[in-house]
Amino acid sequence: MSMVRHPAVAGRFYPARPEVLMRDVQSYLAAAGEKIEAAGCVVPHAGYMYSGHVAGAVYARLVLPERFIVLCPNHTGMGKPLAIMSEGAWDTPLGQVEIDHELAMKLRSADRHISEDADAHRAEHALEVQLPFLQALRRKFKFVPIAVGVGSYEPLAELGEAIARVLAAHDDRVLIIASSDMNHYESDAITRVKDGKAIQQILKLAPKGLFDVVVDEDISMCGYGPAVTMLTAAKRLGAESAELIKYATSGDVSGDRDAVVGYAGVIVH
Repeated sequence: MSMVRHPAVAGRFYPARPEVLMRDVQSYLAAAGEKIEAAGCVVPHAGYMYSGHVAGAVYARLVLPERFIVLCPNHTGMGKPLAIMSEGAWDTPLGQVEIDHELAMKLRSADRHISEDADAHRAEHALEVQLPFLQALRRKFKFVPIAVGVGSYEPLAELGEAIARVLAAHDDRVLIIASSDMNHYESDAITRVKDGKAIQQILKLAPKGLFDVVVDEDISMCGYGPAVTMLTAAKRLGAESAELIKYATSGDVSGDRDAVVGYAGVIVH
């Protein structure tokens, strides 16, 4: 009996009822332009009412493959620093999604820092909230979940290099999703300035530049680790450009401009 990871935030971050969830997700996916075959992307992970429209704008523009590596921060502090689940499935109100066992095992053997660890994922929302978008757009897919709880640059870059090595030897296209919100709980004006500096580095495909600006400018971007790793891998795999699809803050929805969270949706190709 392989392990099933049950939803931790259904009914809180997004609707628990399948028909309501599907309706909401479809509404966020409504706006689209020319489809892009991407190497990676950055998408937010707040409650859907705040950031769903930004995530949806990104997913609506992607030509989605059948396999994904989803990198998320570790908000709970539980589990190992680089935590993978390499077998079983994740359950959402829209059904079960199978973990890509073969790809996960290759990644585990490519980077000695990766640990098999379900604890880091059990209560973590940042990855879970991505799955309904993928489920709404693709009937069948597999994914590898990795929670990134390391703060220093070297292991993030090493993980990116390891992912690139594995994917370069892989026949199928795999999309690397970095789940991240941007600056947290400062004024709308300050957040937009700080986020602009981080986004600039992402658009330059500069993983070290992103890491440095987050540290130097004290930008509380929770998923800078996943973003650094994704950028490292995407560059190594030949990505040459990045596009900011949508940016917003929680203040755009709540009307509160005093303490906001920023959300950026970026596609790397």
